[in-house]
Amino acid sequence: MHSDAVNWFSCSRGGGRRTRVLVTWRWRVGMGNSALKAHLETSQKTGVFQLTGKGLLEFPEDLQRLSGNLRTVNLSDNKIEVLPPFVGVFLVLKSLTLNCNKLTSLPEEIGKLRKLETLHLNGNQLRSLPASVGGLAALRTLGLSANRFREVPAGLGTLRHLDLLDLSRNHIQTVPASVGELQAIEINLNQNQISTVSPEVSRSPRLKVLRLEENCLELSSVPLSLLSQSQVSLLALEGNLFEIKMMRDLEGYDKYMERFTATKKKFA
Repeated sequence: MHSDAVNWFSCSRGGGRRTRVLVTWRWRVGMGNSALKAHLETSQKTGVFQLTGKGLLEFPEDLQRLSGNLRTVNLSDNKIEVLPPFVGVFLVLKSLTLNCNKLTSLPEEIGKLRKLETLHLNGNQLRSLPASVGGLAALRTLGLSANRFREVPAGLGTLRHLDLLDLSRNHIQTVPASVGELQAIEINLNQNQISTVSPEVSRSPRLKVLRLEENCLELSSVPLSLLSQSQVSLLALEGNLFEIKMMRDLEGYDKYMERFTATKKKFA
């Protein structure tokens, strides 16, 4: 279980236009730029490439030269609009972080990253995911907070090792029955527009933490099966259209509190 499920972040966009253009040009030069060359040389030794907040417009093509040993890539706080198909060549990559860019879609080739464990895409402009994401067999963390999703992405039920799915701060209106097929331990749906939750969610076999804070839920919209029949030991519902204390009268609340208390003692 993750105690720090909600990871808040900010997208920096500082500087005037002239400064931004200058920085963008400098970091698009490629291997001719000594600073970028130094980054690549270091990455060749460490397996880690991190270049954040540099005004990058594109995913660096030169990274392909390191595809055999790159395990971590972090290009957050840039202006990247497209993740190129060649991302599929990074077969040993374990962590890919592209927070706070301008991505509107992902290529199907991302599904080739079979060793990827962490994929952070928070603060972009994504509305959907390619079906190939379901092939990321090793994925444990999928961060999709602050995008433009209007529904929970389909096809994630095949991610058998998924620990955390973060879809907070989107525009999702319902939690569908398909969420009951997810293997995630924790699902964060805080700060959406959710007004309905399918009772089938209670069938999710590994789900321990379900965060639904600051949505549009009435008390009657909370499935009783989540309280009485699920594995959920933390159901976060603050900031909806009812007072939390009203949950005490719901059928199954006692069973939920038994799980909640047992988990709290375990991690005390």
